[in-house]
Amino acid sequence: MVTSPHPLASAAGLEVLARGGNAIEAAIAMAAVLCVVCPHFTGLGGDGFWLLAQPGEPVRGISGIGQAAATAPAPSGPIPLRGGASALTTAAAVDSWARAFDISARDWHGNQRWESLFSRAIEHARDGVAVSASQRFWREMRASETRGWHGFDTAFPAQASQQRQPGLARTLSLLAANGPREFYEGELAHRLAAGLQAAGSPLTLDDMRRTQAREVTPLAVPYRGGTLLSLPPPTQGFATLEAMGILGEQDLAGIPEGSAEHFHRMVEAIKRAFIDRDRFLADPDFAEVPVDRLLGAAHIRQQAARAQADARAMPWPHPFRQGDTVFFAAADASGRGASVLQSIYYDWGSGVVAGDTGVLWHNRGAAFHPDPGHPNGLRGGKRPFHTLNPVVYLREGRPELLLGTQGADGQPQTLVALLTRLIDFGLDPAQALARPRFLLGRTFSDSRDSLKLEEDAGAEMLASLAARGHEVAAIPAQSPLAGLPGVIRLDRNGQLTGAHDPRGDGVALGL
Repeated sequence: MVTSPHPLASAAGLEVLARGGNAIEAAIAMAAVLCVVCPHFTGLGGDGFWLLAQPGEPVRGISGIGQAAATAPAPSGPIPLRGGASALTTAAAVDSWARAFDISARDWHGNQRWESLFSRAIEHARDGVAVSASQRFWREMRASETRGWHGFDTAFPAQASQQRQPGLARTLSLLAANGPREFYEGELAHRLAAGLQAAGSPLTLDDMRRTQAREVTPLAVPYRGGTLLSLPPPTQGFATLEAMGILGEQDLAGIPEGSAEHFHRMVEAIKRAFIDRDRFLADPDFAEVPVDRLLGAAHIRQQAARAQADARAMPWPHPFRQGDTVFFAAADASGRGASVLQSIYYDWGSGVVAGDTGVLWHNRGAAFHPDPGHPNGLRGGKRPFHTLNPVVYLREGRPELLLGTQGADGQPQTLVALLTRLIDFGLDPAQALARPRFLLGRTFSDSRDSLKLEEDAGAEMLASLAARGHEVAAIPAQSPLAGLPGVIRLDRNGQLTGAHDPRGDGVALGL
């Protein structure tokens, strides 16, 4: 089974499984197609994160985060959000594919050729695809801002209903033929670096060459007889796990799913986890991030005990981070799974298309803190705070759930809602995804740091949460602001159940 936010990506993954490929190989094929069909949320010029699970073996993580340019200038104010000055970090998504492919070949008996995994992506870039409703929405949303974005309006014409990307097709063909390091060390790397510098980016060819994804040990917390895993810093994975740990100290069995009490407990757990996240999260190569203490039993119990019955006891707001991404996952006939997130940070990233490569570069460098003395302050060679955190849930050593979501600060919030519904309340993936969700913080259309709740939760729910001290605001039912997650459930009997969020264009497909 596969799930992704675009039908063409899901079809590409299913095709790999149908010809005998494994979950990693299917996920790489989906990753490449998503770079073509979801250019507003992901691309070769971004980062990528993987959790790889197989029965009876430790879950493995891949953290594909580009580092800041060695000569990154010290900020004199807020870091730019768009343009060449926001293209501060290299892009590690392609090298994360390489790491995953090596694991597939070495340990998962992979049988697919590297180049074969790019065929559908090349075809779609060369021949063109229909512009999705999601892409059309975000293109129209930024229509008044793009004039100064280097190469953007040529690559992504306004009002287009079909989209061909010949430059990207050539780039994907080079990667397929020459291997992943072509992106960092080959002729393509030279063209990428030249294109970025022409747009005003400080990134150089030497920065490209130093870019490498890392294999990492996932973080873990116990939950309801199983184990939840996500990625370590500089991702916010520990915030999701801390919030779930707090909820794990509480008995949810006596409250109805989707009730005001359910929402209140999730929101208060998220608040406490976000405060720890914003205090400590940074690149652990440059700053101490005490994840062992933050996820330890003593701290979790203390946080759970501090959770108050009234939201006014925990003042808000705290800084809200924006961003968009894609989640996709694959599970194969051997019970193995890949849970993956890719991103170019904000919708359309930096807005910079690197030369003639067709590659839209991310603006993840804007996630650095402008104060160089802050743990997440900008420094050459440093990796920025990252919102991406895919999740795996194990039970008795076997992967049971693969899930993740788009949505920056909304990611832990959406994941908490899904995980409690899937694990505590026994909903199936489609049911869990369709139920009303919340978002604590700002959106592009509402600058208040209020608790947004989808209106299909009901007016009585909003009133009940307001009575508990929350500043509440309704957003439309099934709003994309609530994230675009996907889920695959692997049952012990070998049955697979999956879905992608009904708020978007995605789909789960199975054999």
